[in-house]
Amino acid sequence: MGADRRIALLVEVLDQAFDHRAWHGTPLAGALRGVTWREALKRPHPGRHNIWELTLHTAYWKYVVRRRLTRDPALEFPGSPANWPAVPAHPTAALWRRDVLLLKREHRLLRDVIARFPPGRLHVKGWHSRRWTNLQHIYGIASHDLYHAGQIQLIKALRR
Repeated sequence: MGADRRIALLVEVLDQAFDHRAWHGTPLAGALRGVTWREALKRPHPGRHNIWELTLHTAYWKYVVRRRLTRDPALEFPGSPANWPAVPAHPTAALWRRDVLLLKREHRLLRDVIARFPPGRLHVKGWHSRRWTNLQHIYGIASHDLYHAGQIQLIKALRR
């Protein structure tokens, strides 16, 4: 497989995990489709993450992978704390839409970086990563999307 084809395949895997049709079922963006802000706040059990938190968490990790691939220390994520950014103190439908759009924006930005990624750097360790290569970060973030899409689907099913 040629180097360009490897990048194209990684973009395809990323897209299938996020918002394209795939054999495995519902991707992350599909799992969020139709979720209201009130539904996004409901916890499946006390102390467990809700859909809104999962949405911000997945957006954050797309940002982290993009930052590692670009090696750009100037990139900043709009939420905090890291890993599990806080849901707004006074949530509304508009703030829910904003955070879903943040996830979509982070996906688009990451996708653009991957589409232009130099194939020769795929097997290099990721910036600020002692263990994982750039390639592992890329397919790992697609797996991360699917993992949390499954969680969201389960949370929705438990409410029925």
